Amino acid sequence: MIEVKNVSKRYKNTKALDNVSFTLNAGQIVGLLGPNGSGKTTLIKILNGLLRDFDGEIKIDGKDIGVETKAMISYLPDVNFFGEWMDGDHARDLFKDMYPDFDEQRLFDLFNKLKIDPKQKLKTMSKGMKERFHLAFVMARKAHIYILDEPIGGVDPAARELILNTILDNYNPDSLVILSTHIISEIEQIFDSVLFLKEGQLVLNDQVEDLRTKHQKSIDELFKEVFKC
Repeated sequence: MIEVKNVSKRYKNTKALDNVSFTLNAGQIVGLLGPNGSGKTTLIKILNGLLRDFDGEIKIDGKDIGVETKAMISYLPDVNFFGEWMDGDHARDLFKDMYPDFDEQRLFDLFNKLKIDPKQKLKTMSKGMKERFHLAFVMARKAHIYILDEPIGGVDPAARELILNTILDNYNPDSLVILSTHIISEIEQIFDSVLFLKEGQLVLNDQVEDLRTKHQKSIDELFKEVFKC
């Protein structure tokens, strides 16, 4: 589904990505893990077509990054992308116009599950409720690839399980999910494989069960060892 070959990206004197290569297949949930400044957000922006000036080659479903690949990806950034004045109805109309794969009934079901009032304006919601709101729209698309940047970063522990179940229950098993997070211990159980980025370099890329068997450690413990946390 995604093939990354020798990708590098530099910001002036800083190398955000350094000769990164990997392949990701459909039908799995991949953890994109690393500390701040490791290159995760840069990689995510490149995959989404938001950064074009990079070295190397990327193919998504055999295609170069462009209009076709953007249509395949449902992206949840780590910032709010709806206007504060909007409510669920306004946002629904926007997504209906923008995305042919948007499923309105699925959105209604997600609103009910996540306890979101479609008439409530974003400016009156808590940070955690805003994250649920945005997640509902991203998961309401029937996309080939879901890229979720810190989907549980601002919610309390009681809401994390609800959000994780929402992700598991609403993505197509034939699609690919890439999930970036700092909260590894509470989310690693949903990962099929992980990518570790350190100072722009890919230092680990493997299946979760293989890593646990080989190292006799959880992914969280392995992460702390690799990054000396």
